[in-house]
Amino acid sequence: MRKSHPVRRVVLATAATVSGVVLLLSLKPSSDPASAQAGGTIPQQTAAAQESAQGGTGAAAGGAVTGDVVQTQYGPVQVRITVSGNKIMKAEAVQAPKGGESDQKTALSVPKLNQDVVAKQSPKIDTVSGATYTSEGYKKSLQSAIDKANAAAPAQPSAQPSQPAGGSAGAAAKTVTGAVSQTQYGPVQVRITVSGGKVTKAEAVQAPKGGTSDQKTALSIPKLNQEAVAAGSADIDSVSGATYTSEGYKKSLQSALDQAGG
Repeated sequence: MRKSHPVRRVVLATAATVSGVVLLLSLKPSSDPASAQAGGTIPQQTAAAQESAQGGTGAAAGGAVTGDVVQTQYGPVQVRITVSGNKIMKAEAVQAPKGGESDQKTALSVPKLNQDVVAKQSPKIDTVSGATYTSEGYKKSLQSAIDKANAAAPAQPSAQPSQPAGGSAGAAAKTVTGAVSQTQYGPVQVRITVSGGKVTKAEAVQAPKGGTSDQKTALSIPKLNQEAVAAGSADIDSVSGATYTSEGYKKSLQSALDQAGG
């Protein structure tokens, strides 16, 4: 048998060693951020995005903020808003009443409430007829979400979320709530927003509810709100079929106007 030459054995051993080193280098973990995330290591930017999604810092610049859970007669309601560029880009109900008739009422009211929030950039949205409890719970949770967004936002006079929260937009606008007016069917209380010496918005913080009062409130309050803004005073017409509510509204409205300086 022919013996291997010693020099040839050395060359083969060296080649095998080089091949092993090249193979080990090719298996070195990648430092790419995407690879790190896939392996369980979350980059710092992603962690910040997660905090923003929970209503933490940076929510006013862009992120999702979830309001508090509001318990209603038919179940909990919880609202989440997505804020970008100091504007509410999206609103959604994380929780809403369900089961039985509640399914139909939720399907009817929640989409309308979501759209109204984005359109008005405010919790001062209309109650959906036939879903009063859900609507009121929605507005309370929405206000909570806006408050959280305001708290996380840098102090900016022109920031949009600071206006929905019911605060003043600089020295030009202020929100005033009138005294509670007791009526035969329940309390009525009106809140107005005044800007440049004019009433720019009016809403009923309290209104009669329960039984037929729900229908009368849903019928009269939107009309009274519009009349208050159009007239700029408490000299507005009573809504037919809701006389007591109308009179209580006008008294509380006058109280708010007096506090605002006429």
